Amino acid sequence: MNLFIRYTALLLCFVTAPVLAFEDKYLDANGVKIRYIDTGRGNAIVLLHGGASNLESWTSDGVVDNLAKDFRVIAFDARGHGKSDSPRDPAAYGRQQALDVVRILDALKIQRAHIIGFSLGSSTVAQLLTLHPERFLTGVQVGGAGRTPEEANDPRIEIEAAEIARDCVSRSRLMRQAPAGMKPTEEEIQRRIIACRADKNFDPLAVAASLRGYKDQAVTNVQMAAVKVPTMGIVGTLDHTLKAMQELKTIRPAMKLVLLEGVSHTGKTGIQGDPRLVTEIRTFIAE
Repeated sequence: MNLFIRYTALLLCFVTAPVLAFEDKYLDANGVKIRYIDTGRGNAIVLLHGGASNLESWTSDGVVDNLAKDFRVIAFDARGHGKSDSPRDPAAYGRQQALDVVRILDALKIQRAHIIGFSLGSSTVAQLLTLHPERFLTGVQVGGAGRTPEEANDPRIEIEAAEIARDCVSRSRLMRQAPAGMKPTEEEIQRRIIACRADKNFDPLAVAASLRGYKDQAVTNVQMAAVKVPTMGIVGTLDHTLKAMQELKTIRPAMKLVLLEGVSHTGKTGIQGDPRLVTEIRTFIAE
């Protein structure tokens, strides 16, 4: 009887839970087709996903649904990712990824917006706050402090780009980003490779070009310190970017820094799947 009740309750959850579909839209960003979604009403929030990912990283865990209750939410596949066009020239990335945000705001006739970026998206936010601060109400950097010139030219980037171009997945990157004691096994890596190669919207050569374009994302400490837009950094205590985020707080003391205990960059304890992320974003914007 108890089993029947639990089964019925579970079934009702699936039947009654809202299933929100988002309409894919496309626009031309200086010759590159960009896929985006646009939902909700109010002040605009732009969401930027991480590297080798897509806008579904924001929709799958309900972040877009949550924010769209009170804001107009725009999320898009960065060039080279998802269903957007995938140039294979590194020169098509870097600063151009940041300028795509401004192009989207212009196309949608949005003068100013809140901007939130995770990982690669956070580096894009860091660059945007120095290139076009007048377009942003606030900036939220999640799991990424921005690329210093040294980080933008880190030789590990070329190693990881070559691995992605060859294998679809970078072992070096997975190992570097995973917390101690949570490194992926070879079996898990092989599963990732199989899933990656089966993804028709993933172009390894384009993603590798995106990594090689990191050199054009460099932002100096002086530039980061000069940012006047209200900013918040959010990072997990298990995230490989924790130290860099703490250093950014030193460079920009006015930035609010939130540490999420027991949270990593990605994986089972990844920050994008933690419900505290959207709560902290809402609190910051409200402040």
